[in-house]
Amino acid sequence: MLERIREGSQGTWATVILGLVIFSFIFAGVGSYINSSINSAAATVNGQDISRDALEKAYQNERSRMESQYGEAFAALAGDEAYLKEFRKGVLDRLISEKLIDQAALELGLRVSDAQIKQAIVQMSEFQVDGKFDNDRYLIVLRTAGFQPNGFRDYMRIDMVRRQLSQALIGTEFALSGETKRIYDLQAQTRDAKYLTVKTDDFAEQVSVTDEEINAYYQTNIASFDTEQKVSVAYVELTLNDLLPAIEVTEQELEDEYQASLADFKTDEERRVSHILIEFGDDEAGAEQQAEDILTQVKAGKDFAELAKEYSADTFSAEKGGDIDWFGKGMMDPAFEDSAYSLATVGEVSDVVKSDFGFHIIKLTDIKPENVTPYNDVKEQLTTTVKIRKAETELYALQQRMAEVAFEIPDHLDEVAAVANKPIVTTELFSRNDVPVALSSAKATNAAFDADLIEQGVNSDVLDLGDNRLMVLRVVNSEAERTKELAEVSDSIKQILVKEAAVVAARQWTQTLANSLKSGADITEELASQNIAWQEKQAIARTDAQLGQNVLTELFKLGEGESNNTAVVDTISGDVTLVQLLKINSPVEPESMLLDNFQRRLASNKAQVLYSELLDSLKASADIEIYN
Repeated sequence: MLERIREGSQGTWATVILGLVIFSFIFAGVGSYINSSINSAAATVNGQDISRDALEKAYQNERSRMESQYGEAFAALAGDEAYLKEFRKGVLDRLISEKLIDQAALELGLRVSDAQIKQAIVQMSEFQVDGKFDNDRYLIVLRTAGFQPNGFRDYMRIDMVRRQLSQALIGTEFALSGETKRIYDLQAQTRDAKYLTVKTDDFAEQVSVTDEEINAYYQTNIASFDTEQKVSVAYVELTLNDLLPAIEVTEQELEDEYQASLADFKTDEERRVSHILIEFGDDEAGAEQQAEDILTQVKAGKDFAELAKEYSADTFSAEKGGDIDWFGKGMMDPAFEDSAYSLATVGEVSDVVKSDFGFHIIKLTDIKPENVTPYNDVKEQLTTTVKIRKAETELYALQQRMAEVAFEIPDHLDEVAAVANKPIVTTELFSRNDVPVALSSAKATNAAFDADLIEQGVNSDVLDLGDNRLMVLRVVNSEAERTKELAEVSDSIKQILVKEAAVVAARQWTQTLANSLKSGADITEELASQNIAWQEKQAIARTDAQLGQNVLTELFKLGEGESNNTAVVDTISGDVTLVQLLKINSPVEPESMLLDNFQRRLASNKAQVLYSELLDSLKASADIEIYN
């Protein structure tokens, strides 16, 4: 067979096909085959790409932030593909907005100097220790976040230019004093009013509902009478904590664990050095020669700290005589670190060292030797570690055995419970919207409503619910989705219709009272017939919670004339309120400081609106293309 393949690959047609493949590589380029699917753009904004890599990174960062902030609530939403699609679209919209702002800032000529960036970095609390900038912490934080110093400075430059544009908008937006005073007076204004509440339940006996109306409501709203699928499940749950109390450990096991984990109890040697950095610049050879000249001065006895302040390009450490504080292995550039650790005695100075950042002269200033925590100091920690490991091993073995008996004897959980040494728990009927806490994980819920498990009535697989928690369940009872018959819901529909008719009757009666008040008539007898009395309240503010938001909103729409000083309002509780404005109270003259603060808030609100409008304008005039 191999011989035939070899002969076929040397034939005329094989030669033609090979030639076509070669020509396709020549004209299209190998890079197009390799990179087309990897580096393609997610969108272009006025000809500038937003790469798929950038979108994916922003998406993952935002998703991680949401997961850490909202936990299970976000995890439940993330299970919906439609939601994740909209979530990703929101991230892309933000990247597009940022790109438009960057382009607008560039067109406006906005810039940030190196000195401004340095000052901003020094003032960032993330890089401070005891309120002061710490270069060692700065480098550690950058490495943890995946930044190199140059890359972080570029990131800061972009961010500061964006803020420069937003601050320019905030700085140019303003609120006039007269405008501020008028808006303040409106917001701080209070009102005197009287009001009464008409209970709709008092009108329920005055209305009737026919069978035809009940049937019509049922047919119109039939979807609302669909029931949810419900199940009742029996389950056996086993966790690591169930096994831990019975786990025993020996002294030998603890000592073996200590020796195996010795690196965890060891503090590596740390070193403190000062350095002088000469960056490559445009003339690497010249930079190296300058470093050699400085080293000559150091060897001649010149003060290292003074030379660092004068020549070092690492301005942060130069201000401290070149000191970069304590560091351990793996924290610095490899060439720098190797040289620093090769110095034998405090005060020793290295030769000129080349790193990715430039040429260094390194002086060893202090050493913290390696330290090992004694066995007895960590014995309790070791006991916990060994117990957990042994319990995990036992849990895994029990998981395998539980899986076997759940499969071999699928029609009950007795054998599974015996293996786990845990009781069988049976739930009441529940729907997907009221799942018991023990079954609230997505994996357990999905198993409880699995169509095959419901139909066959067999045990589930062993469900690994995370955090060393196992479960086997089976559905013992279920109710399918269905539409309730009219006879089942007739009484509830009647109550709904009676309530609606009572609200209409109460509103009509209350409106009659309002009309009488507007015409100047006395309504005392009407109120007495329903055992209703006026209530009066002085100095009602817009934030008053007693009257309810609906009543407040209508009250502050009313005028002082008899023709428009009364309103009928439906309340959230279902009752009807008649409110009458008695007096509008102007606020006392505010202190100038209060008015100044209000004016700044008003200007800030305007600036936010302006910024949003700027984005809308940029999007409207931009050439934006989004790719699937």
